[in-house]
Amino acid sequence: QVQLVESGGGLVQPGGSLRLSCVASGSGFSLYTMGWYRQAPGKRRELVASISSGGFTNYAVSVKGRFTISRENDKNTLYLQMNSLKPEDTAVYVCNQNRVTRTYWGQGTQVTVSS
Repeated sequence: QVQLVESGGGLVQPGGSLRLSCVASGSGFSLYTMGWYRQAPGKRRELVASISSGGFTNYAVSVKGRFTISRENDKNTLYLQMNSLKPEDTAVYVCNQNRVTRTYWGQGTQVTVSS
């Protein structure tokens, strides 16, 4: 059983920065694509960014150039560096591990961008 635990969310002013972390339990972390999704109230969950086992990254158009996804395989940890935050970035951010046979999700961490 895989557990994903996110941290690093909070309240930040527009233009500010946050760094989210996601620690995964279980083995084989380096083998799987990892991703960050977000869900705002009343909206569907959307992909923010993903990173493959080989380090290839993919970003939503709305965050490209502002967010950076990275991973530390020896620490079983996924990161999301978020800069130049906007009010529309407010959402619950959820970590995801995509295995062939199953997808795992964390509980999420709240990010609120407001003055």
